[in-house]
This record gives sequence, structure tokens and C-alpha cells, in this order.
Amino acid sequence: MAIIDAHVHLYPPEVNRAPADWAAACGEAHWATLCARRRKDGRPVQAFPSLDQLLRDMDAAGVTKAVLLGWYWERPETCVMQNRFYAECLRAHPDRLAAFAAIHPAVTPGEVAWAEDSGFAGLGELSPHSQGVGLRDRTIRAMVEEAGRRKLAVNLHATDPQSRRYPGWVETPLADFVQLAHDFPETNFILAHWGGGLAWSAEAAALPNVWFDTAASPLLYGPEVWAKAKSERVLFGSDYPLVLYPQVNSEPGFGGLIAEARKEGVSAAVLGGNAAGLLSL
Repeated sequence: MAIIDAHVHLYPPEVNRAPADWAAACGEAHWATLCARRRKDGRPVQAFPSLDQLLRDMDAAGVTKAVLLGWYWERPETCVMQNRFYAECLRAHPDRLAAFAAIHPAVTPGEVAWAEDSGFAGLGELSPHSQGVGLRDRTIRAMVEEAGRRKLAVNLHATDPQSRRYPGWVETPLADFVQLAHDFPETNFILAHWGGGLAWSAEAAALPNVWFDTAASPLLYGPEVWAKAKSERVLFGSDYPLVLYPQVNSEPGFGGLIAEARKEGVSAAVLGGNAAGLLSL
């Protein structure tokens, strides 16, 4: 059974060498708050693996393919930098990797066309709410419409309004996602982190163009969440290299979440089939 992780992050060597220093120099304070910080016990919230380390971790856990997601960067040039890095990764390992492009509201429209031409499968992880514009911004809406025309899926960061507040927590009104899906029925959306709870809402079944990934699930919910989702349109996603079980270990990996999903009886469709079909993998 093929396992596809639909929510993985990776960064170029210049970011990995000194993440906090790089973020300060490049004006990416929000990313640093979320990704380069440490827990109260002093351990980092995530690691910064190389591409080779990602592939080794995939092999160790039996992950067939990983979908590299961009980030909701504060500066357009950072989006372009990460996208070019991902293009290099795709060229080196087309059999193991797929990629989504990071997009900033101020980035040139040509970046979406570039992503399609470069073999990217979608746009995201986007969070216009975090970039201070929201989903009603005309540029964002035009980008979403263009993604639909080009058959590129759009991954959006979603925050559960009932979740605990953590450093970098940003409100993402769930009604905004519902409206966007209704307004652009030709675009396929993936709402990260179980869609902030939309995955088990009554509205989920009425949104045929909306999918949900399971990124960071153990940090947000208990194992019972796997059976709670009302929608069958769920994609396995880890949020690697985030440390998902900090009470057990301090290293990222895929094995723990895969074991949790299997213990809860998750289907082969969720573990890989849904992503393969949606993203033509």
C-alpha cells in the first residue's frame, strides 16, 4: 500500500544553518515564531532536515511520496526562493516528491503559471489571514480562480477556533473557507489541520471540492479524531519536520502518525489513495 504524505515542509540549506538568524535577516518574524522557537523545556518545536534526511526518514517509515508545501511567507521574494528550491528537489527526485508553490498576495501572477510549468501539483500552504489580507482579497480570489483553471489544488492553513492559543496563533474564520469553496467550485481546496474542525462538521458533506489533511493532528487532537471526520475526503499529512509527539521524542518522523492512523483503522484511501487521485500522483 502506497503511503503519501500530503503535508511536508522543507527548507534550503541557508535556512537550515541558522533558522532564527535567517528569519531576522529576511524579515520572516512570523515564521520564526512558529517554526524556529523552542518549547518551555528548551527543545525545538521542529527540526530542519536536509533533502537527503527527508528521504531517509521517508524510507524508514515506508512513505512512498511526500508533497512539499510552501509557506505563507511575509515577503514575496521568500516565496520565490522556496519555490525555486522545490523545483530543484522535484528535478532530483521526481519519483519521491511532489510540490506546492508558496504564493504571496504581492507576487507576480506569473508565479502561478511558473508553478504549473515546473510540474507543481498546487499552491500552498497559503494563509492570507496570516499575511494580513484574508480570503476576500481580490488578488487572492483571482489566484484561486486561476488555480482552478490550471487544475492546481490550493492548500490553505486552517486554525480551529476552539484550539489552544500558541505563539503565532492566527484566527482563520471557518466561514471564510466555506464561502471560498462555494464561490470557486472549479477549484479543489485542501484545508490543513482537519480544516480547523470543518472535517467533522455538517457542512463538510456539502463541499465536494474541499479536502482535509491531518497535519499536526497529535498536537491538536486525540486519536479519536480519525473516526470523527464526516468527510471521506481526507489526506494523510504529518506536517514534517514538526515534532508530533514531544512527550515521547524530540525528533521528527512519519512513523508515529502512521502507526496511530493504522491503529484507528484508517483506510488505504486516506493513507495515500485520495492524494494520488486528487493530485494525479
